[in-house]
Amino acid sequence: MSSIRETAEQFFEACDSGAGWEGCRAFCHDGATFSAQADALQGIETVEGYTDWMKGLLGPLPDASYEVRSFAVDEARQNVAAYGVFRGTHTGEGGPVPPTGKAAEIDYVYVMDFDGDRIRHLTKIWNDAISLQQLGWA
Repeated sequence: MSSIRETAEQFFEACDSGAGWEGCRAFCHDGATFSAQADALQGIETVEGYTDWMKGLLGPLPDASYEVRSFAVDEARQNVAAYGVFRGTHTGEGGPVPPTGKAAEIDYVYVMDFDGDRIRHLTKIWNDAISLQQLGWA
């Protein structure tokens, strides 16, 4: 059994590399929930839905990459907070408009709540309005 830190790191890498639910499900409970206060993610209520959304984002942003800036484990509350920077340029097909050629550098935080050794809930903290503006989508 891995620690929650190891599980969180593996989930983060799979999710932000576009592995979708197939690549992320092993780190999560069935029915793991998702929340975000971001219009772009409205209606997504499960980690499955979110990880598949992230997978779909890599079509319009084929050069997408991420950089982990901080990882913090709160053993008492059984959660892990991960701060990252996501980068990508809209050169691929997809998205709300034809390719803009514009790049974005996006700060975000995941808070992964655990039940045992797997994620039961994921919260994403992200300013989607600025991200969409950078890409020329808003």
